[in-house]
Amino acid sequence: MKKGFALLSVLAILASSCVSKKKFNELNDDYQTTQNDLKAANMQLNLCEEEKKNLKEGFERQVKTLENTNAALLNTQSDIVTISKQGAANLTKSLESMKEKDLQIKTMQDAITKKDSVTLALVTSLKGALDNVNDEDIEINVEKGVVFVSISDKLLFGSGKYEVTKEARKVLEKVAQVVNDKKDFEFMVEGHTDTDPISREVITDNWDLSVKRATSVVRILQNEFNVSPERMTAAGRSEYMPVASNDTREGKAKNRRTRIVVLPKLDQFFGMIEDGMKNMK
Repeated sequence: MKKGFALLSVLAILASSCVSKKKFNELNDDYQTTQNDLKAANMQLNLCEEEKKNLKEGFERQVKTLENTNAALLNTQSDIVTISKQGAANLTKSLESMKEKDLQIKTMQDAITKKDSVTLALVTSLKGALDNVNDEDIEINVEKGVVFVSISDKLLFGSGKYEVTKEARKVLEKVAQVVNDKKDFEFMVEGHTDTDPISREVITDNWDLSVKRATSVVRILQNEFNVSPERMTAAGRSEYMPVASNDTREGKAKNRRTRIVVLPKLDQFFGMIEDGMKNMK
């Protein structure tokens, strides 16, 4: 603005000094050009100021965003470190637990292996002791770790009776010798019948007959061959666990039997496992 006033003053002086019209027009044109240049410069300055403001605000936003991102990354890093430490601790616990379970499984497997070895020795001893007995009269089987000695009715008893025959006493003596040497086992004597009904003065039915036969065998093992009574159980199954059809004579003969079920002492079996667990500590 000061520059404009100065030009007007000069023009006034020149006009008062009788400046030529041509000269005056030239000066006036210069003045207009200067005014236009000034307006253009002001407009450019305003644009620059606006751009500067926008750039500044944009930079400030970027700085703020970067600061927030950095803070978030630091927090995330802290969380990751915490999670990693916790994960490592959990993994260590899991590995220790797996190791302990593996040892427990091995201990149980060792106990089962030991029990199976004893069972095998028992079967071998029984088969050796009863080798000269007719195979049709005695069967020795192992099912799921349990030893079964099945003695036919015709070898042990007379028809419809529960008194043990003299020939059967020799068989029971051999069985007693084996079980007396195997203190790790208990056993149950089971009486079995066919479906033919029976009713006598001292025998009510097949239940009664099967139990009396079992107790007769148990008494002989105890009284004549010194088998500990604490190791024995007498049981009657009557006609309800047949191994063959009762529709034929042969099938009925198979069903009339006395079965000695030899069982490992469970307290000793679990004792082997407990001992193994103690050794793990």
